Order: sequence, then structure tokens, then C-alpha cells
Amino acid sequence: MRNTSMALALSAFSFLLTVIWGPPLLRVLRQLKIGEHIRVDGPKRHFAKLGTPTMGGVLILFPVALLTILSNAIKVFGFSVIGNSVLVPLIVLGAFALIGSIDDWFSLRGIRDGDGLSAPVKLVLQLVVSIATALVLRLLLDVPELYLPGIDFEIRLGIFYYPIAVIAIAGFSNAVNFTDGLDGLAGLISATAFAAYGAIALIQGQIFLARFCFILVGSIFGFLWFNVYPAELFMGDTGSLALGATLAVVGLMTGQWAVLPIIGIIPLSELLSVIIQVVFFKLTKGRRVFKMTPLHHHFELLGWSETQIVQRFWLIGLVAGLVGVAFSLV
Repeated sequence: MRNTSMALALSAFSFLLTVIWGPPLLRVLRQLKIGEHIRVDGPKRHFAKLGTPTMGGVLILFPVALLTILSNAIKVFGFSVIGNSVLVPLIVLGAFALIGSIDDWFSLRGIRDGDGLSAPVKLVLQLVVSIATALVLRLLLDVPELYLPGIDFEIRLGIFYYPIAVIAIAGFSNAVNFTDGLDGLAGLISATAFAAYGAIALIQGQIFLARFCFILVGSIFGFLWFNVYPAELFMGDTGSLALGATLAVVGLMTGQWAVLPIIGIIPLSELLSVIIQVVFFKLTKGRRVFKMTPLHHHFELLGWSETQIVQRFWLIGLVAGLVGVAFSLV
């Protein structure tokens, strides 16, 4: 119970820090004219968002980094508050935020005609960080390889662990990135998923990892203070790439990554919708499965309002998170 209380207290503190430093960050972003670009082929109502400050992922990153680093510094004086293992997801959070911020900056400053980093370059950078992370997780931290519902022992994957881990990290990084298209959507889905894995980590006794998850939840809620409809701030690739990759790393650290497709059902659906659309379009020479992808745009063009999509997707994500935690207990 004390561990749960500490995790929730850290989450609340993280929320407060994020909300407090949000307004100064917004002023800086507006002065630098770091405003969102809108896809020309996107839903027309999105043009009202043109110029809204973006790169808001830094609003999440700094409170999480500050609390994690300070908590580890306390360990030097004999108190174990966070633990060294959470430095791995923290570094992944920072590394993917850096990739995303470069992409956002290139896009905002019109480099490559405003398209940001090229897809191959971005993918290579993601894979490099993902491969390094997989090696650290398995060789240095010796995390559990796989737990499955109904099986009370660890399943050893051997060399196959590495490609699975790399695909999970890079894949979910892009999945959350595709989810980030409506006010509050990526934030709500990510916070719910991290809360679910925080609960799993608490159940496993991975107290340090659980606290890291809830620090992230608090900071994401703080970001949502400025991101709910109508949004004053967007997270951009700076936030979405980082949150997706870190979510996969947390899943891998618990060994319960088999339930990641359940807990992360919304980001996974967004990613699959894009893959299906592109493959079907090429195979049929121009036909489409969805009106538009990622998936949330399909429902927009069906007539759902932005708030309806966000709330309904979040409800699905919440139920999926509960189911994922339940499966981890079987």
C-alpha cells in the first residue's frame, strides 16, 4: 500500500510541475512562432488549428526527467526511491523526443518543403535507438523475456527476443505518432496505457518502474490541461514518438509485452489502418478501405465530432487497459 501511495503522490507532483511550467513554455513557443502545420488533404475543420503551438512533448519530458533524476540522486545518500533501471526508459524517452523534435523543427522551418525528416532517415534513427535499447534490456538489465496469461513461468525466446523488442519499440513509437491527430487523443490513450503498466509493475513488485510510469501519467495529464479541445498546445512528434517507444520499453521491462496489443489497441489500430490503406491502395491501383487514415480521420469523415472520437476511443482504451491488467494476473 505504501508503494502505491508513493507512486500516486509522484504522479500528482508531476502533474503540478507540468501545469505550472506550461504557460511559460506556451509563451516561448508563441514568440518563436512554433505553430502547427495542417495537412492540405486533411479534414477541413482542422484548418482552424493552424498556428497552434506544437513541440509540446517537451512539456512532458522535463518534469519526468527532473523527478526521475532527482529521485536517483537521493539514492546516493542511502535512500532507494526510483532505482537505476528506470534510467533506460528515461533515456529512450529523451532519445525519441530528440528524433521527434528534429522532425518537428525541420517541418516548421520548411526544410524539405516542410515535410520534416525523410521517412527512411527517421526509421533508421528509430531502429538504431531501438536496437541499442533491446541489447541493454536483455544483456544489462536481464529483464524477463515473456510472460503469457495462464503460464506461471517465464518463456525464453533466445535470439528471437531482439527483433521482437526492436519491432515493438519502433512500431509503437510510430503507432502513437499516428494516433496524435485530435485534441487530447494521444495524451489520453498514452496516460491510460502507462497507468495500466504501472499497475502491472506494482503487482510484480517492480516498484521503481511503477513509479516511473505514474510520474509519466501525471505529466501527461498536465500536458492534457493545455491539449484538450480546443487545444492550446500540440505534442508533435517530439511527444508522440517518445511516448510510444517508452510505452513499449515499459511493456518489455515487465515481460508482459504480450498484452501490449490489448493495452495499446487504439495506437495499434491507427497504425494498422495506415498499413492496410497503403497496401490495399497499391494492390488495387487506387481503391481505399478507409475514407482516410489514420483511423480517427475515417470517423471524422463519417460525421463524428472530434470530441466524440476522442471520448469513444479513450473509453475503448480504458476498457482495453483493464482487460490487459486482468490478463497479466491470470
